Amino acid sequence: MSTSPTFYRSPGPMTDPGEFAPLLADLPTSLPDLVGALQGLAVHIFWAKRYGLDLGEARQQEVGLRTFRSKLARMRELDPAPLDQPRSLERRLVSNCRDFSVMAAGSLVQQGVPARARCGFGTYFMPDHYEDHWVAEYWNADQARWVMFDPQLDALMLEVLKPPFDPLDMPPGAFVTGGEAWLLCRREGCDPDSFGIFEWHGWDFIKGNLYRDLLALNRVEILPWDFWTGMGPACADFSPADWEKHDRLAELTADPEANFAEIQALYEHDPSLRVPAEWLK
Repeated sequence: MSTSPTFYRSPGPMTDPGEFAPLLADLPTSLPDLVGALQGLAVHIFWAKRYGLDLGEARQQEVGLRTFRSKLARMRELDPAPLDQPRSLERRLVSNCRDFSVMAAGSLVQQGVPARARCGFGTYFMPDHYEDHWVAEYWNADQARWVMFDPQLDALMLEVLKPPFDPLDMPPGAFVTGGEAWLLCRREGCDPDSFGIFEWHGWDFIKGNLYRDLLALNRVEILPWDFWTGMGPACADFSPADWEKHDRLAELTADPEANFAEIQALYEHDPSLRVPAEWLK
């Protein structure tokens, strides 16, 4: 096994279930069943009304829970049943795409399967648009490859979105990472304003997801709205050196297997990439 899958066999601060790890023994081990079980424990904040669930302000705050440990603690508060038993809608953890990806990666790691979350953009939510999104990957040892999957896409979402691919083994291009999105705009003429969510889009949004994916590759999956000074100036204020720096970051994260050692070294030795310590608790 190469170095990269070995690194992702252990949890990071966000995917570590902590003292709740024994609860994960109830989850199934096949990927379709595991994803289905997680979907029975959580409800996506932006899809809640489609399920007929009206969320109050307090429940919406659950998307601010950073760690798998804190999510499992809240799940136990909502319903103490074993995790292989689906909850009623009102007892599911309010989540977003990043949460589904963190929970899926954390669960797989506990089962001994190398896994990681990825941040970028999905092409399957709206036509001609790259939607801000997170997915997950696991290492298929038999095929010696990383398999990308979207743990958020349940039966209702699949019916509405009708993605033309298997969401548990996504083809290249269905989801583009932050680095791939950067390179699409820098080198292939894609419009930066077609990348984002709601009213937020453009170069700075892509830059944010480039950094989030770089951190996720180092097992630090920050929240979608987390910003810190290490992200540097706005793209409108970039010098030529700034553009070159971010082109290089994009190249590294767009091919993490080939650049794994450099991605790790960059995170270890560049203090600006260190997020606030309280985010990791």
